[in-house]
Amino acid sequence: MSVIRTLWEGVYPAATTQFAEDLSIDFDATQRVQSALVDDGVDGLIILGTCGENNSLEPDEKRHVLKGAVEAVAGRVPIVAGVSEFTTARAVQYAKDAEKLGADAIMLLPAMVYVPTPEELQAHFRAVAEATSLPIMLYNNPPAYRVDVDFATLQALRDVPNIVAIKESAPDPRRFTDVFNRFGDRYTVMAGLDDIALEGLFLGASGWVSGLTSAFPTESVRLVAAFNEGRYDEALAIYRWFMPLLHLDADRDLVQSIKLAEQIMGRGSERVRLPRLPLAGQRRKDVIAWVEQCAATQPSKIAALAG
Repeated sequence: MSVIRTLWEGVYPAATTQFAEDLSIDFDATQRVQSALVDDGVDGLIILGTCGENNSLEPDEKRHVLKGAVEAVAGRVPIVAGVSEFTTARAVQYAKDAEKLGADAIMLLPAMVYVPTPEELQAHFRAVAEATSLPIMLYNNPPAYRVDVDFATLQALRDVPNIVAIKESAPDPRRFTDVFNRFGDRYTVMAGLDDIALEGLFLGASGWVSGLTSAFPTESVRLVAAFNEGRYDEALAIYRWFMPLLHLDADRDLVQSIKLAEQIMGRGSERVRLPRLPLAGQRRKDVIAWVEQCAATQPSKIAALAG
């Protein structure tokens, strides 16, 4: 039986896609990662986002991963499918297929590689929205994708009924307030960059789309729960403990770092597909040291020992 599901609230990890030694998709391991996150209390899953290596997968692989996620999660939390394609036509088709496969919502990115004009960006978003009845969260991440989902675009899309949310990953937290001041409650806003997540929650974000939750789900869930329950000192303490790792989400090698953290924590493999390579050299040593330090000082474990 499905639980009562509320979109866009709480913690939504951007789940990773797991690979075998030959870099084919390990579908069983991918399902285990997804199911384990739900067991650990997350409120929803982003499937095939940046951390899911969407653009490193073939079209049929994406559909297989999403189908497997629907099976693994079995209605326990909402599943949001990333739509990240090179053309509008491909994005339209994938959105249609995601709805048929059982996704609950879509996280929609600008078309990859090409940097559009505002009019082209609006046309892309509008075309995908018209192709599905699923609720849509737009993904704004100017540093990563060289495209700003600016206020003129959000204004132009106000009439599209199923564009309902924004994943806000601009590094300037003032953006949250500016969105709310301009659009009120027209768009639900989720914090999308790990190292301004708590700032986003204080400024009105309804939840957190997270990368490092894949390695430390318990602390991520505790952080947001503490904030929602007004235990701000506890939320801040967890956030400060977590921050050395949360900064990794803003780096270009975030996928490799997050998957390495998963591996250290016994939750997955660090294998990635080209053009990505696993971390090496001093960078790898640094990330391992940060993860091990966080693991040794996990608030949940310390609390359990004290209790």
